[in-house]
Amino acid sequence: MNETKWESYEEVAAYLLDEMASAFGLQRVEAKQKVKGLRSGAEYEIDAKGVFESKEAFVIIECRRYTSSKQKQEQIGALAYRILDTRAAGGIVVSPLGLQEGAAKIAKAENIVNVQLGADSTRKDHILKFLNQVFVCQSDTVRVTERVSVVKRNEAGDITEIIES
Repeated sequence: MNETKWESYEEVAAYLLDEMASAFGLQRVEAKQKVKGLRSGAEYEIDAKGVFESKEAFVIIECRRYTSSKQKQEQIGALAYRILDTRAAGGIVVSPLGLQEGAAKIAKAENIVNVQLGADSTRKDHILKFLNQVFVCQSDTVRVTERVSVVKRNEAGDITEIIES
């Protein structure tokens, strides 16, 4: 089955956040799962879940691979309600372009951290920005070839034969 770009984006974001969990004060980041709202009884599918050392507190992680606009106030407001309903300690929103002004105000008020991750990021090639920090990882392929030459000399030291492979 082919993974869509947004599914790949979610997987890469969860992986990278797990790798950097301590930078967010988290013990680990878990994959996509369902969390039940305690106030409403509604069930939410969340892209990832950040777990604190105590294992009782968690943050909701939302990944939104929107490439033409920043996250809007209404989108962050919906995340803020999920945080309230599930009694999460806060949230992390991952997107390539960041937040619009109203969305940034809600994020600040509701303990939602904005993480910018390039739209075409992979585990090996990415730029990730949060809390005035930038993490860049770029991979490259190196090709190594081996060549062996054998030089035969006679007793006088003159080359009699060269064999290359």
